[in-house]
Amino acid sequence: MVAVFFMIYAAIGAGAGWGLFTYAGIELNLAIGAGAIVTALIGQVHLFATRSGGSAELKTRIETVETAQKDVRDRIDTVEARATSIETTVKQELTERRDALVSEMRQLETLIERLSRSFETKLADAETTGEVAPQEDALLRAVKEALQDGRVDLHLQPIVSLPQRRVSFYEGYTRLRGPDGSLILPADFLDAARRANLLGVIDNMMLYRSVEVVRRLAARDRRVGVFCNVSSYSLEDPHFFPFFLSHMEQNRDLAGALIFEIRASRFEHRSRQMREAMERLTALGFRFSIDHAETIDIDLPRLQDAGIRFVKFNGGELIEQLRNPFGPRPLSSVDRKVSGEEVAAVCSRYGVTLIAEKIEEEVSVVEILEFGIPYGQGHIFGAPRPIKSSLMEETKPPAELVRQLTARAS
Repeated sequence: MVAVFFMIYAAIGAGAGWGLFTYAGIELNLAIGAGAIVTALIGQVHLFATRSGGSAELKTRIETVETAQKDVRDRIDTVEARATSIETTVKQELTERRDALVSEMRQLETLIERLSRSFETKLADAETTGEVAPQEDALLRAVKEALQDGRVDLHLQPIVSLPQRRVSFYEGYTRLRGPDGSLILPADFLDAARRANLLGVIDNMMLYRSVEVVRRLAARDRRVGVFCNVSSYSLEDPHFFPFFLSHMEQNRDLAGALIFEIRASRFEHRSRQMREAMERLTALGFRFSIDHAETIDIDLPRLQDAGIRFVKFNGGELIEQLRNPFGPRPLSSVDRKVSGEEVAAVCSRYGVTLIAEKIEEEVSVVEILEFGIPYGQGHIFGAPRPIKSSLMEETKPPAELVRQLTARAS
C-alpha cells in the first residue's frame, strides 16, 4: 500500500516538473529538482496525516485504560472503607462485651468482699460473746464433710508476661464443694476452717493437687509455674507443717515451678516458727511470693534474704504510687531517688519481680507497660477457672492422705 502511494506521489512530482519545463521554460535540471521537492512534500504530508491518526487512536486507548484504572481504584477505596467500618464495629462490640463482663466480675468480687467482711464481723461478735450461731455450726459441718470426702477443687487464674500476654504462671485458688456440687467460697469457709484448725488440711490438699497439675503441665512441655496460696497458720502449725514439708521434699524437683504465696501483712509480722518454716522450704529451692502489698517502699534486701521472689500489688494503686515523683520507693542500695520507670529494674537487681494484679481495663495495661512491670494478672487476662473434670479426678488426694490429715484435725 505504501508503494502505491509512493508511485502516485512520484507521478505528481514528475508531472509538476514536466509542466515547469514545458510551459514555464525552466531548465530541465531545475524542473527535475522541483518535481522531486513536490514529491517529498506530498510524502511528508501523508506521513504526518498517518501519524496524527495513530496518535489519536493511541491517545483514545490510553484514556480508556486510565478510566478503567480510576474505576478500579474507586471500587477498592469503597471496599476498604467498608472493611474499615466493619472492623471498627466489631472492635467496638468486642470492647463493649468485654467491659460488660469485667463490670459484672467486679460487682461479683465486691459482693463477695462485703459478705466476707460481714461474716468476719459476725464471727468476732460470736467469739466475744462466746456464742456460735446455728448456721455457722452448719457451715463448719459442711466444711468438715467436704474435706473428709475430698471435695477440694483447684481453680487456676493466668498470670501473663507483658507486653506479650503469654501465660507464664497460674495462681491456684481453693474451692470447696457441697454434696450437691455447689461451691463454698473462701469468704464463707476460711474463718470456720481456722476456728476448727482445718486450714492445714485445706492447704495440704490444695498443695497435693497443685503438685500433680504442675507435673502434668511439665509433661506437656508447658513451662509455667503455679502460685500456691498458703496460710501462715499452716506454716506455724506443728501438726500439719511436717506433712507439708515431707511432701515438698519428695517433690523438690518441682522447686522451679511451685511458688508459695502468703499475705504481705502476715509476712511483716511473721513468727519465729513461720520464719523457720520458710527457711526450710527455701533450702529445698522453693520460692515465695507476697500478695496484697500496700506500698512500694518494700525492703528489698530483707525480701531477698527471706526467699521472696515475687511481690503482688493492686495494679491501680501501684500505678498511682509510681506516677507520683514524691511517692514511696523501694529500700535498696541505690543512694538516690529513683523514678517510677526505674522501680521494676531496681527490684530485679535483688531477684524480686513485680506483678500487677486486679487488672480489669485496657487503659491499666497501657499504664503498667509505661513503668515496665513485667507481669499482669486480672480478669482482662482471664478469670479463675476450675481445672478439667478429668484432671480434677486424676489429681484427687488419696483417701489415706485425707484420712490422716482430717484425723489430726479432730
